[in-house]
Amino acid sequence: MRARYGVPLGIVAAGAAGLVYAAGFEARSFRLRRVTVPVLPPGMRPLRVLQVSDIHMVGGQRKKQRWLQSLAGLRPDFVINTGDNLSDPEGVPEVLDALGPLMEFPGAYVFGSNDYYGPKLRNPARYLLEKASGRHGLNGNAPAVGAIHNPWEDLRDGFDAAGWLNLTNTRGALKIEGVSIELTGLDDPHIKRDRYARVAGGPSESYDFSLAVVHAPYLRVLDAFTADAYPLILAGHTHGGQLCIPFYGALVTNCDLDTDRVKGLSTHTSEGRTSYLHVSAGCGTNRYTPVRFACPPEATLLTLVGRE
Repeated sequence: MRARYGVPLGIVAAGAAGLVYAAGFEARSFRLRRVTVPVLPPGMRPLRVLQVSDIHMVGGQRKKQRWLQSLAGLRPDFVINTGDNLSDPEGVPEVLDALGPLMEFPGAYVFGSNDYYGPKLRNPARYLLEKASGRHGLNGNAPAVGAIHNPWEDLRDGFDAAGWLNLTNTRGALKIEGVSIELTGLDDPHIKRDRYARVAGGPSESYDFSLAVVHAPYLRVLDAFTADAYPLILAGHTHGGQLCIPFYGALVTNCDLDTDRVKGLSTHTSEGRTSYLHVSAGCGTNRYTPVRFACPPEATLLTLVGRE
C-alpha cells in the first residue's frame, strides 16, 4: 500500500481560523492604552498626551477613521503623531479626515518610512532573517529600488495648516495653559534620515519640560536622547511585533530594539543616565500583511505627572 502524506485537516482548519481572526477581528479591534509616567518637575500640573502612530491608512478603512476621530473625546492637552500614516498613495485625504478632530488640539509629528515610500509585498520571514543578521531597513540593507513615492508633502502641508509642529530633525515648542514644553524630533532612522547633530545638546533650561520624538526606536537614537538627558522618548514603528505568540510575546521589532521593549512603557539607559521610553504598537498594518495576532491595534493616552 502506498503511504499518503499530508497536513492534518485539524491543523489546516486551525490555521485558517487563526488567519480569519487575525485579519477580520483583531486587526480592527482598536484599543486605548493608558500609561502614567512620572517625568515632570515636582509641583507641575499633570499633562495628558495622546500618542497616535502607524496608522498605515488604506482607502476604505472607515472603522479605523471613525475610531481615530473618536479619540478627540479624550480632550488631551496635546497630540504626538509618531509617523507611518500612509500605506496607500491615495490615503492622504482620509488620514487628514480621520485626524481632523485631533488637529483641533496642539500637536506635533515626525514621519516614518511609509509616509515617504509606498509598501512592497515581501515575505514576512524576512523580518526574522533581518533580526538574525542585524540588518533592518536601510541600516545594512541595499537601498530601495523602484520604490513608490507617497505624497508626503500633502500630508505635511495638512498637518502644518492645522498648527501641528513638524519635528523633522529639529526642535519646537508648545505652551499649554502656561506650561512651556520643548519637543525635539528626528526623521526616520529606519531609512537613515535621522540627523542627531542638528538637535544635539539636550533640553533647554528655558522650558518647563522637554521630551523627544522619533518614529523608529533604533538604539543609536535612544542612546543619544538618553545621554542628552531627555526624560521621555516617544516612538512607534514596531507594531508591537504585530504577529505575537500568546504567553511569549513578539518575535521581531523591525529594528535593533530588543523584543522585551517592543511596545508600552520601559526605560533606556545610556552613559549613566536613564530615560523613560514609550513605544506605541500603532493602529494599523502594512497593506500587504493586514493581520495582527495577540497584539491589538492601539493609541496611547500618557498622563505625565511629577517625579517622586
